[in-house]
Amino acid sequence: MNTFKIPKQENQYVEFKSSFSNEVIISLVAFSNAEGGTVYTGIDDSGKVIGVELGKETVSTWINEIRNKTAPAIIPNVDIIEIDNKTIVVFKVFEYPVKPVSVKGRYYKRFNNANQLLTVTEVVNLHLQSINSSWDTYPDAIHTLEDISFEKVQSSIEIIGEQGTTIKDSPLSFLIKFNLLRKEQITNAAFLMFKKDNSIVTTVELGRFQDQITIKDSARTQSDIITQVSEIMDYVKKHINLEIKITGQAQNNQIWQYPLEAIREIVLNMIIHRDYRSSADSIVKIFNDRIEFFNPGKLPDDITIDDLLTNNYKSNPHNKTIADFFKNLGLIEKYGSGIGRVIAYFKEANLPEPVFCNISGGFQVTVFSNKYENVPENVPENVPENVPEKRLVSIVQLIKNNSNISMLELSKLLNVNHKTIKRDIQTLKSRGIIERVGSDKGGQWRVN
Repeated sequence: MNTFKIPKQENQYVEFKSSFSNEVIISLVAFSNAEGGTVYTGIDDSGKVIGVELGKETVSTWINEIRNKTAPAIIPNVDIIEIDNKTIVVFKVFEYPVKPVSVKGRYYKRFNNANQLLTVTEVVNLHLQSINSSWDTYPDAIHTLEDISFEKVQSSIEIIGEQGTTIKDSPLSFLIKFNLLRKEQITNAAFLMFKKDNSIVTTVELGRFQDQITIKDSARTQSDIITQVSEIMDYVKKHINLEIKITGQAQNNQIWQYPLEAIREIVLNMIIHRDYRSSADSIVKIFNDRIEFFNPGKLPDDITIDDLLTNNYKSNPHNKTIADFFKNLGLIEKYGSGIGRVIAYFKEANLPEPVFCNISGGFQVTVFSNKYENVPENVPENVPENVPEKRLVSIVQLIKNNSNISMLELSKLLNVNHKTIKRDIQTLKSRGIIERVGSDKGGQWRVN
């Protein structure tokens, strides 16, 4: 009796192929650029064993083809399995140590149960991550020492000194010591943190909105990224409410509409993790009941929103040098703990938890100043009790932002399958929170 067990379905580590073809090689490359995986040849998409015909040199020919079409060349482990008198060829590869691996000059990475063709930027990021580096550590090919302010460098020296680390270096020596100046060339991080003049590369658009299209006030910051922390915080405080609670004591309590510690943490994450190679700007939109923080640069493919919320991931800052320097300045505590603190601050303030999502080639955080008053406490009997409320809130917010959004788009943004989104939509409909106006194809959503 054959005891070999075939996985029931495809996933992040498993792929079924009815026969050997270039698609098998693409899957092996995608697995090599992710966390490894296995291709079962002789099984169709549904998981049915159909087998393959093998000659004396067939497997050797396949292995040579895989090796010749990939760069760096990958040679998978191969097993030949007999199931119900049918032959299955199993190819297994492990994560390649120095990425990326290509097939005929094209790069793929495994994401959930699909092979994703990588863009040029994603290829570069994959390589930098594999050598534990990042874009901001490399020399700036455009700017020179004349483009940065030594007064700003000196200011950072003094701030680090206040954190308990005495530095007696000159600004120039300091830049060399902290690897911000290499062979007389400033790094990308050095320019972003100490640039002398404003420039579009760090543009952050700021707006106070009455509704989605009515702007009451707008501003823009294009200064160095260290200065931007206080500039963005000042703009937010200008446009949110402050309640003075009389205590009868010498000092009254000031209660902001949002916990400022959490807002500051979100702003720091925006600045540190932004993809500064993108032509898109960071955007902060302040509404009556919420603030939206948008940043160019999505979460890595191997980190989901759930991973983020449960802190079940290994922190890998998009800009390692900037993150490390901000830590030296005392602006952040440690990598990977910011999201947890943001959520804790909002819970402590008895406010809804923020909503996090990948959207429009970037990452968005939405914070709310009050609870959804229209959501009934009692859930109808036909609605599952285990529907995550945070995801329902995310769906409502995404529908508010785009009334034409499809269920497929919602499933991609929230990183859940289509069946789950369909169930969540039914839950929101049953509660009377949303409704569909018009046909399924030509209509749109309405939030009640």
